[in-house]
Amino acid sequence: MVTLYGKEYTQRELLAQMGSLSQVGGVREAVLQQGPGRGVRVAQFETGTGLSFEVLLDRGMDIGAAHYRGASLSWQSSTGPAHPAYAEREGLGWLRTFHGGLVAGCGLTTAGAPSVDDGQALGLHGRLNHLPAEGVWVDGGWRGDGAEALYEAWARGRMRQAVVFGENVTLTRRISARLGESRLFIRDVVVNEGYATVPHMQLYHCNFGFPLLDAGTELIAPSQTVTPRDDVAAAGIDQYSTYEAPTPGYAEQCFYHEMAADGDGHVTVMLANRGYDGGRGLGAYLRYRQDTLPRFTQWKQVGQGDYVTGLEPANCLVEGRDKDRARGILQFLEPGESREYALEIGVLDGVAEIDALAAAIAALG
Repeated sequence: MVTLYGKEYTQRELLAQMGSLSQVGGVREAVLQQGPGRGVRVAQFETGTGLSFEVLLDRGMDIGAAHYRGASLSWQSSTGPAHPAYAEREGLGWLRTFHGGLVAGCGLTTAGAPSVDDGQALGLHGRLNHLPAEGVWVDGGWRGDGAEALYEAWARGRMRQAVVFGENVTLTRRISARLGESRLFIRDVVVNEGYATVPHMQLYHCNFGFPLLDAGTELIAPSQTVTPRDDVAAAGIDQYSTYEAPTPGYAEQCFYHEMAADGDGHVTVMLANRGYDGGRGLGAYLRYRQDTLPRFTQWKQVGQGDYVTGLEPANCLVEGRDKDRARGILQFLEPGESREYALEIGVLDGVAEIDALAAAIAALG
C-alpha cells in the first residue's frame, strides 16, 4: 500500500487516479544551464509527501537542495553546485566549490583538513565531491505485489578515483526514496580495484540550514561523550547542542561525539526546531550503522550567510589524514577489498513526531 494525502492506495487504485505516476511523485533527469553549474546532470526526486531533493550526478552523486512542503532542509552555499571542472584541489580550494547541500561526500582516500601524509600533499576533504558518475541509471518501479506493493524511485551510478601508479578506488552509490514516505536512503559500496593497499577515509557531510536551522534549534543525539576539537570549540562546549541566530564574526566550532547505538547497531541523531511555523515544529534525522561509521563530528557554523550545521558520520576524524595515521585510527583498503555504507535521512513533521523520536534517543544516551 502507498499512503498519500491521508489515504492508503493499492497500486491499481492509485494508478486509476491518473495517466502518469509523475503527477504525484517519482524521479526525472535534468541538466543545469546557468553559471558555474552549467552542464551538471541532476536527478530530481519527489515522494508525494512534500519531500523533494536533487542528486547532483556530476558531483559525486551528492544530494543538493532538499525541501519539505516548501521549507528548505539543506544549506545552500554561495558557490552553487559548480561543475567539477572548476574544482580546486590544493589546500582549502575545495571550499571554492563547496555547494553545501543535504549530503556532500568526502573521501575516498582522504577527508578532513589539508595535510601532508606519507610525503603526499592532500587538500581539504578529498576528491569524491567532484567525481562525475558513470553508468548512471535513474528510474523507478513497483516493488512487491498486491496490497504490499510500494513504488520506489532511484538513481544509481559509479564514481572512480584513480591515478596512474596510484590508487584505483570506486564508489557505487544508490539513492532511493519511496512514494508516500518522507525519507531517503543512500547505499554505498567502495571497492579497491587496484593492486596496492590504500588509505580509506569516508565522511558524509550532511548540511542543514534555515528554516530547519534557526535560533533555538536543538541537536538531539545519544551522545555518551562530547569532545571539542580545539580551543575555539572548547569555549562553546556548554552550548554545543543549541543553535543561535546568525552571529557576526562567528568562528566555526567542531565537536566529536561518541554515540550509543540501538539494539540493531544503528545510531540516530536529530535536529529539532520546535518553534518552526508558530510552534508546529519541524525536524530531520540521520540513521546509520555504527560499526561502519564509528566517528561523528558536529560542525557548528552560525555565521551570517554561512549559517549551517554539519552532522557528519564517518570512519575518520576531520583534522587530516596525517593526524588519523598518528592516532592509529586510519583505515585502509586491501586490494580487492570492499566496504558498504548506508545512511537514512528523514523528516519529522510536527512536535509529536519530534518528541517521540527524542524519547527513543534519550533512552540510549
